[in-house]
Amino acid sequence: MADRTGIEWTDATWNPVTGCTKVSPGCDHCYAETIAHRFDGTAAYPAGFDVTLRPERLNQPLHWKRPRRVFVNSMSDLFHDQIPDDYIAEVWAVMSIAKLHTFQVLTKRPGRMRSLLRSALFRLMVNAHRLQRGVSVLPDSRRPDGTYAWPLPNVWLGVSTEDQRWANVRVPVLLGTPATVRFVSAEPLLGPIDLDDLGGISSLAADWAGGPGGGTGAPHPLLDWVIVGGESGHGARPMHPDWARALRDQCTSAGVAFHFKQWGEWVTEDQSPDDIVLPPTSWKHLGNDEPSVWKVGKRAAGRELDGRTWDEHPSLVSA
Repeated sequence: MADRTGIEWTDATWNPVTGCTKVSPGCDHCYAETIAHRFDGTAAYPAGFDVTLRPERLNQPLHWKRPRRVFVNSMSDLFHDQIPDDYIAEVWAVMSIAKLHTFQVLTKRPGRMRSLLRSALFRLMVNAHRLQRGVSVLPDSRRPDGTYAWPLPNVWLGVSTEDQRWANVRVPVLLGTPATVRFVSAEPLLGPIDLDDLGGISSLAADWAGGPGGGTGAPHPLLDWVIVGGESGHGARPMHPDWARALRDQCTSAGVAFHFKQWGEWVTEDQSPDDIVLPPTSWKHLGNDEPSVWKVGKRAAGRELDGRTWDEHPSLVSA
């Protein structure tokens, strides 16, 4: 847990679980695994990167007095199959009580997320944990002021999608999941993504930026936010500038919030700042008739896209 973080699109992290396992190429150079192995065997990570429940951390957000955007499980995946349903329900109960904060839940396992959040049994489990904490149950219906108790108004749900293949798999599942705010994290972006062509599912693709609320009844777009970032750290793979530009253009055309997190370790010659000397030996071709990229480091590469930073967020939703 950290009530401050260097992650540009959030304010704090909360890790009621640590540890995970790889499911797709975006996991190959997992930063969380690197951190866990660095402290393997210490009090912070006694089991390294094995999936580990941290019940002693469950109440941390309840003690934070200043409103925060909180990235949930930056060191794990809350919907990993080794995490019991009841524990996930307890995490949900804490988020439902900590209405001061906005929680951002990101997963590569959206099938389980959708199944749980559509389940009446899961809502009963959440309410059971609320009652254990002396808090009344959440009503299923719309409140008199037009707001909703379910899905939780202060919880944003997102999926990681590193290329078109995984966008086709994960984004349609997200669009069918009850949520007040839905987002996509295309980081590390390893290939182009066209949100208008999600595996030929035209009815979903046509509505990704607007239309019905995905079965929630809430009057919001199906997709509210897209985050894009290149890979950083050891073995980082380059991101083609056009992949980032294409997602930005799709979002700006659709009126969907766009956040550009970073280029990562690599830049092309035309995007490098004037004060960077491109190392003559650290370069590679992206492909035929494509630009070459140079490895200059995350800090030097920066996070400007076509001369500006993109720090857009969906409007914060109050409970």
